[in-house]
Amino acid sequence: MAIKHKGHFTLGVILSLSFLVLLVLIFLPIFPESPEGKRENGLEYADRMFNRLSKGSSYFIPKLTKGVEDFVGETFSVSIEVDKPEEAEKVAKLFTTAGATVNIEGARLKTEGDLGKTLQAVLKDADAMYHNEGAKVSGLYGYDEKKVMKDWWKALGKIEKVFKKEKKVKELKIVSDVNKKAVETAYNYYGIMPQKVKERAGLMTFLLVFYVVYTMWWGFSVFFLFEGIGLSMKKAKVKKEV
Repeated sequence: MAIKHKGHFTLGVILSLSFLVLLVLIFLPIFPESPEGKRENGLEYADRMFNRLSKGSSYFIPKLTKGVEDFVGETFSVSIEVDKPEEAEKVAKLFTTAGATVNIEGARLKTEGDLGKTLQAVLKDADAMYHNEGAKVSGLYGYDEKKVMKDWWKALGKIEKVFKKEKKVKELKIVSDVNKKAVETAYNYYGIMPQKVKERAGLMTFLLVFYVVYTMWWGFSVFFLFEGIGLSMKKAKVKKEV
């Protein structure tokens, strides 16, 4: 292979080799340990950090708690169906613990109670899960805390459909907000320690800038290698008609 531009080719080789060396280092477990004591590689470390920052900016429970207060004293009555009769027993316990009454017929539950107080119970469970205090939730209901939150999520989703059908707009919105912003968030981030963006602003900025620079790094290395062997991109000449 003939090298036409030695300087460009040499620069391309240096950029390529340094890119690959750094790539190997990123995949080595040489970064700070996780809370469980596991040595992490660069991708695992960055992923854990961004998950912590994401969780730290997704704490909507205090605001939702204030919104739910407006529904204390408002009764609701819904009939929902779960997948299996044995599942109905567990879901029924969620509502009865929240102060509602439940009648079970197979996999169908007819639930009546105070909407505000029921949602307050949901938020209390979600708050415990958000702060990784799952033992409080599992101890209250007698089974796995993540399954509890999943059951709440499914039950509230079915209640949303009932309220939508009955055109109860305000009730639908508050149930939907609690489900999406509290139950889903608590379930998805369970086990992750929350952290505020301002606490790691410097490191976060560095990682974002590094990602952009590292992407361009490889692009320029390929560009200079091609330039070195005489391959280049030029605008095609406009062919004039005779």
